Amino acid sequence: MSAQVLVLYYSRHGSVAALAEKIAIGVQQAGAEALLRSIPGFGQQDSARHPQVQASELTICDGLAFGSPVRFGNMAAEAKAFWDGTTASWLKGELINKPAGVFTSSGSLHGGNEANLLSMMLPLLHHGMLLMGIPYSEPELHKTQSGGTPYGPSHVSGMQQDPQLTVDEQRLALAFGKRLAQLSLAVKQQGLTL
Repeated sequence: MSAQVLVLYYSRHGSVAALAEKIAIGVQQAGAEALLRSIPGFGQQDSARHPQVQASELTICDGLAFGSPVRFGNMAAEAKAFWDGTTASWLKGELINKPAGVFTSSGSLHGGNEANLLSMMLPLLHHGMLLMGIPYSEPELHKTQSGGTPYGPSHVSGMQQDPQLTVDEQRLALAFGKRLAQLSLAVKQQGLTL
């Protein structure tokens, strides 16, 4: 029995997309299927590297990794608008007991990564999802000089908006993807109902 993990993100300059791709590799390394999907921007030409998400993909996934850049300590408006449009799914309880985690990128080291990750968890909690982060057993959390938090993978792009992930950021994203896939597989196999 396999599990499908939806790696869903909004990315403006490519940093969040780069994290999403590493997370997807981690998901696949753990034996699950990764479905990379983007959230469309507002009125701008879509330059996303992956197809736009369909509502049905959110419904059928077994786990979710959700990513957005930081906007003043919060998720981007495009990502918020996506969740604001999921009321029908919420009313049906379609995401209850599905494992989930969040990831982000900011332009500066103190650009609000952790505040954003915490705020991104709120719609997932309202949907009844099971949240996970990165445990301190991952050695990169102790040594990173850029992104990476216990709340989820992150990247610090700098003011030049460099989407190139550091080695520590890559390893944390891979570990996060593996952990999310393992949890998704375990929950699906057990048929968790509360």
